[in-house]
Amino acid sequence: MTYDLVIGDRAYSSWSLRGWLFFDAFGIPVKLHRARLYTDELPTLLKQFHPAKTAPTMRTPDGVVVPETIAIAEELASRHPEAGLWPADPKARAIARVLSAEMHAGFTALRSYCPMNLRVSYTDCSPPPEVIADLDRLQVIWSWARDQTGSIGPWLCGDYSAADAFFAPVATRIATYNLPMGAEAMDYVQAHLSHPSFRRWRAMGLIDGADQDYYRRDYPTRPWPGPTPLPARAIEGLDTENALCPYSGTPVTHALELDGRRFGFCNAFCRDKTLADPEAWPAFMAIYRS
Repeated sequence: MTYDLVIGDRAYSSWSLRGWLFFDAFGIPVKLHRARLYTDELPTLLKQFHPAKTAPTMRTPDGVVVPETIAIAEELASRHPEAGLWPADPKARAIARVLSAEMHAGFTALRSYCPMNLRVSYTDCSPPPEVIADLDRLQVIWSWARDQTGSIGPWLCGDYSAADAFFAPVATRIATYNLPMGAEAMDYVQAHLSHPSFRRWRAMGLIDGADQDYYRRDYPTRPWPGPTPLPARAIEGLDTENALCPYSGTPVTHALELDGRRFGFCNAFCRDKTLADPEAWPAFMAIYRS
């Protein structure tokens, strides 16, 4: 048996991103159930996960329904202590929990003015003073965490932890809206944009359904500031190097071309998520590098 996780649109649902990172980034198997936001899909799906009313919602292998990301993180940490969701050091663990709790409850101005959108990046969004205050607070607690835990790597409390997963959607907001942050904070943002699990989530979000009008803004745009994807393109035909999909192991039905080589996949979603960011997918890159 495995876990079930209800998520919303990958491009826009910041809470869903957090919940999924608790699984993917820490190697815990999960079965996803996706519903499109602003439709009847999510409330209809959640009828199977009573009494939940939001995404993400987790159901454990023994049938316990756990809504809310902070509860999901704590439950997974207690069931999978070897996964390392929280730091092993007591002081670092306490600080990571402080950070997560503040992120879970705060930064409402930033969240409201800059909703998560992984499909675009803007040159400027003219953030108001309330958003600037939230950004200043982020830099204070990020710097405090590093100072208190002695973290010398890219993450706040040593190794990547649930606290970093909580801040992943904030990092994407800073990238999407080109928000003003200091050099140390921007290094932290770049670490998130380059994290393998986040790259996989964004690759799926780029092709996961139509744009949502609610998130549309009229600001001038710029290229996404994260890693530049390899230049793959969709092609017709099934004359590919691999006869089986690198993800499902079933026969190929769709293909892409990269560096003059042709690779096959079992459906359009497998192909298109790979097109969006080939390097995000180890199973594909193993074929590509062979």
